Amino acid sequence: MSATAHSPAATHRSPGTDAEALPLWRLHAIRVGYAVMGFGLAVVKWPLVINYDQSTPLFEGVVTVLLTAMSLLAFLGLRYPVRLLPILIFECLWKVIWLGVVALPAVAAGHVDQAMSQVIVSCSVVVIILAVVPWRYVGQRYVTAKGDRWR
Repeated sequence: MSATAHSPAATHRSPGTDAEALPLWRLHAIRVGYAVMGFGLAVVKWPLVINYDQSTPLFEGVVTVLLTAMSLLAFLGLRYPVRLLPILIFECLWKVIWLGVVALPAVAAGHVDQAMSQVIVSCSVVVIILAVVPWRYVGQRYVTAKGDRWR
C-alpha cells in the first residue's frame, strides 16, 4: 500500500515542505531569525496593541496590528521553521526594499531626520534574518520548483 494523504506515513510528514532537507543546525539558525523578529516586535508593538490609544492615526494603527500579527507568526515559526519561511522572506523583502528605495536616497541627499534614523536602525536588524534564511533552499522551493497546478 502506498503512502497516501490518509495513511499514517503521510500524516507525519510536513505537507509541501521537507525540513529533513536542511541540517539541524540550519533549522536552529532559522529559529534564531524567528526569535529575533518575534521578540523584537513583541517588545515594541504588543504594548501599543494592549494599551491601544483611540487617537492613534489610522495608518499607524494598521501597521501596529499587522506587525503584531507578524510577531505571532514568527513565534509559530519557532515550531515550524521551514513551513513559515515565507514570513522571513517577507520580512527581508520589505526591509531591503525600504532601505534601498526610501532610506538610501534620503541618506545620499542628506535628508535623514531623527525618525527616519530610528527606522533605518530598526530595519538594519534584517541582516540577522538575511544571514539565517537558507537562500539556496528558498530558490529551489519557491523560485525554480514547478508551481502548484491551477486546475
